[in-house]
Amino acid sequence: MSNQMLRLIILARDQSSRVQNAWRRLEQFLSDQDSITVVAAEVTDDLQLDHLEADLVIVLGGDGAILRACRKLGRRQLPILGVNLGRLGFLADITPDALQTQLQEIVARRYRIVHHLMFECTLDRANGTSETEIGLNEVALLAGGSLRMLDVNLSIDGEPVTTYSCDGLIVSTPVGSTAHSLSAGGPILRQELQAFVITPICPHTLTNRPLVDDAACVYQLTLPHVPAGASLVIDGQVQRLLESGDTITVRRAPDVTFQLARLDGHSYYTTLHRKLGWGGQPRYNSREG
Repeated sequence: MSNQMLRLIILARDQSSRVQNAWRRLEQFLSDQDSITVVAAEVTDDLQLDHLEADLVIVLGGDGAILRACRKLGRRQLPILGVNLGRLGFLADITPDALQTQLQEIVARRYRIVHHLMFECTLDRANGTSETEIGLNEVALLAGGSLRMLDVNLSIDGEPVTTYSCDGLIVSTPVGSTAHSLSAGGPILRQELQAFVITPICPHTLTNRPLVDDAACVYQLTLPHVPAGASLVIDGQVQRLLESGDTITVRRAPDVTFQLARLDGHSYYTTLHRKLGWGGQPRYNSREG
């Protein structure tokens, strides 16, 4: 067992009562632990995390809070342990009570760090400007308030693949495959896989189906004609209005991965079974007469 002090960053920025009440209980509990030091706690004000040294970032909230934490950490990712105070919680799946009962396991570093694929998205404007963001879940092109379909040309590693006529298009990581992509009819990928999923939203032709390909590939999306109001959305947090002639390039983020701390006993398929209600066929009460 390690006797080295465990350095924590706590992120509890959500001002909902459930998160703030959980933080107050956790703050008191941690203050009584001699083997733990809280380097910083983001509760009411935003913190700059890029200069802080810590062994673990504990995020109170749901998967959305973890996405926000991942974005704040940027290209200097630290291991994240999510405490689920949201709904589904595919990433944040430990309860506040379990955090306290298993704290000594955490202090002893009896958890594993699972590295997950992150992406880099570059938006090259038709006017010659460019910007790049990194993310964890997905890149989504959305028709939005335009009330018109998008025509999106897809190329993979420079090879033209197809043109989607659709309400939107999602390029998702395996972690993001249980988010927006799943709602649009995309497949569920095991989170550790190194792949991307391309899922059209309401495609105009039934021959367009979700496509899975290698994370080593470069995915280029071009929009020759963009209706007013269409946008690029990254992880539900970054939004950019699109214009005709814009090009979006998605690739594996170089030299950075999302680091998720998992305690012993975690099972991905058990989580899916529990969160998605995979309990088999429903049972019905038969009535005679």
